Amino acid sequence: MTKTKLALAALLVVIAAAAVALAVSTAPGSAKPTAAFKAAFIYVGPHNDGGWSQAHDQGRLAAQKALGSKVQTTYKENVPEGPQVAQVIESLIRDGNKIIFGTSFGFQPMMAAAAKKHPDVKFEMATGNIVQKNMAEYFGAAEDAIYLSGMAAGAATKSGTIGYIAPFAIPEVIRHANAFALGAQATHPGVKVKLLWTNSWFAPDKEKKAAENLHSAGSDVIGQNVDSPAAGQYAESAKIPWVGYESDAKKFAPKSWLTAAIYHWGGYYTKRIQAAMDGSWKTGFYYGTIKDGLIDIASFGPSVSAKTKAAIAAKKAALVDGSFYEFAGPLYDQSGKLRVKKGQKLTVKDLYAMDWLVKGVIGSPKG
Repeated sequence: MTKTKLALAALLVVIAAAAVALAVSTAPGSAKPTAAFKAAFIYVGPHNDGGWSQAHDQGRLAAQKALGSKVQTTYKENVPEGPQVAQVIESLIRDGNKIIFGTSFGFQPMMAAAAKKHPDVKFEMATGNIVQKNMAEYFGAAEDAIYLSGMAAGAATKSGTIGYIAPFAIPEVIRHANAFALGAQATHPGVKVKLLWTNSWFAPDKEKKAAENLHSAGSDVIGQNVDSPAAGQYAESAKIPWVGYESDAKKFAPKSWLTAAIYHWGGYYTKRIQAAMDGSWKTGFYYGTIKDGLIDIASFGPSVSAKTKAAIAAKKAALVDGSFYEFAGPLYDQSGKLRVKKGQKLTVKDLYAMDWLVKGVIGSPKG
């Protein structure tokens, strides 16, 4: 046999082997499973902070459970707001994540910049106000549940002064403080709410110190818009009532606990990750409510009376059916100026720009 014929025979053997390999690799049931779709979450605090980040992580776990092996979720925790966020985002994209959820307001500039740089990746920004082609914004009407928790605080105070620990003087926090104060005034007319700013979302030491200072200044109930249960732990030691925020943190102060506004993020995260997976994801603005299940009020503590529970339940039902809205006029600011006329209501757009505090709140809206 000539060299040419030998080479041709060898080539035919290689081709036949390749054909067999191809047939085997594409045979029904023999293909390797498709790699899981990757989704990532960025938290400003620990994933188990007992508050904001923990609520989001519970949502992540709910989505993971609902979608199973089709998806692989991950998170980065204790990420400070600032330039470092950009590095975290780039790292997550290099790791193959196709949708990224940023869960703190200060992440927004870096999220928006990354969305422009990576048009093939989906971005979701909690609490922000920038919507782009591949970046959606989402949050919830927490002010409704915060109003209800304020009712519990108002019913609990004997001195008529409630302390409220707030992180940053941004519209989100200002509207929450206002809702809390209005709720407290509903069950205790004339009550005062003292604000103390920590300038941090998660700072247990600052939060504990703020609770101590507010108590020393005459507040006999403590509420908060910050992330850790430190204020509640102080309240437990001082034997005064406490209203939490973001998660049901009753276990940290079982005797002092009144209630809290809480979030259920799981349904939203499941829906958005699934949409990113099947190609139906679209940008937009989502503002969840008590009615659709994103927002709710937590379990009540032992000192909340049946009368107070009934009043809160009635107001919750009115919020759901639309017969009540806490930001309907007439509403006055700290100086007594009429801000919302009778018959008028603030819109979500108005709430996202709120920079004034309602009558009865002691503190500066500038922090």
